[in-house]
Amino acid sequence: MAFSSSPPAPPSVGGTGPVESPSGKSAATENFPVGSVLLSARVRPHVACYYAFARAIDDIADAPALSGADKIARLDGFEAAILGRMGPDPAFAKAHALRESLAATGVPARHATDLVEAFRRDARRNRTHSWDDLMDYCALSAAPVGRYLIALHGGSRSGGVEASDALCAALQVINHLQDAADDYRDLDRVYLPADWMAEAGARVEDLALPAATPAVRAVMDRCLEGCDRLMDRARALPWDIRDGRLALEAAVIVEIALALIARLRRQDPLAVRVKLDKPALIGCAVRGLARGTWALVRSRFRKETPQEARP
Repeated sequence: MAFSSSPPAPPSVGGTGPVESPSGKSAATENFPVGSVLLSARVRPHVACYYAFARAIDDIADAPALSGADKIARLDGFEAAILGRMGPDPAFAKAHALRESLAATGVPARHATDLVEAFRRDARRNRTHSWDDLMDYCALSAAPVGRYLIALHGGSRSGGVEASDALCAALQVINHLQDAADDYRDLDRVYLPADWMAEAGARVEDLALPAATPAVRAVMDRCLEGCDRLMDRARALPWDIRDGRLALEAAVIVEIALALIARLRRQDPLAVRVKLDKPALIGCAVRGLARGTWALVRSRFRKETPQEARP
C-alpha cells in the first residue's frame, strides 16, 4: 500500500465527536483466547492494545447505521493516527496507543494497517466472488493478527508465517459461517463465495431463512472442506513458534478451530448459534496444552522442521 509523502488532511469526523461505534463485543466473545494467562505478563498489555484497536475498527466496519463513506473516513483516521500522520486526537485514542506500543516493541505497523484495509473493503463491497477472493480478504482481516503475535514474540523457527496465516484464515471462515445469517440480515453482507453459491443453486436470500437449504448447506460444507485444508497447514504452528508460551496458546487455538469445524458440520448456523460450551472449551485447552507441551519438548531435544514435527 503506497502513501503520499505529505500528510493528508485529517478526516472530517476527527475532533467533531465520537468516532468509534462500539458493538458490545469484547475479547470474551471471541472464538479464541485474547491475551490469556498463557502469554507472559510482559506482552499482555501490548496484545490488549492491539485487540482494542482491532475491535474498534471492526466495529466501525460492522456498524449498520454508518454509510460506506463515513466508515471509510473513520478508518482512514485510524490509519493516519497509526502512521503518525495526525496530531493527538482523543477520538483516535486506541490508534495513538497502539502506535506507541508498536514503537516500544518494534512490531511493524503493517499488522495494523492491513486490518484497516480489510475493513475498508467491507465498507466498499458486500459480496465475496470466490474462495480465492475470500482468502485474499483473510490475508488482510485475519492473518495480521497472527503475524503481529509472532513478531511480538520474537518470530518463528522457520522464519515464515504460513502456518499462522492458515490458522487465522480458518478461524475467519469459521466466524463467517457462524455469523452468516446476522451478516446478511444486519449488513446485507455475504462472505460465502458467490461462484459456489451459483453452482449449488443457492440464493443469498436463503440466508434469511430459519434453516439452511440443501444448497446453502452444500456451500457451507465446501467452505468447511477449505478449512480442513487450511488446518492441515495450521497444525504445524505450535512447533514453529519460538516462544514457548505463545506456542502453548497456539496449540489450544488449533484445537478450538478443529472443534468448531466439527461442530459446524453437525449443526446448522442459520438455525442456532454454533459455539463451544464450557466443557468443550476445557477439552480443547487440555488437548492443546498436552500437544503444545509435547511440541516444546520435541523442539528442545531434537532439531527438526515444523513439517517433520507434525503429529
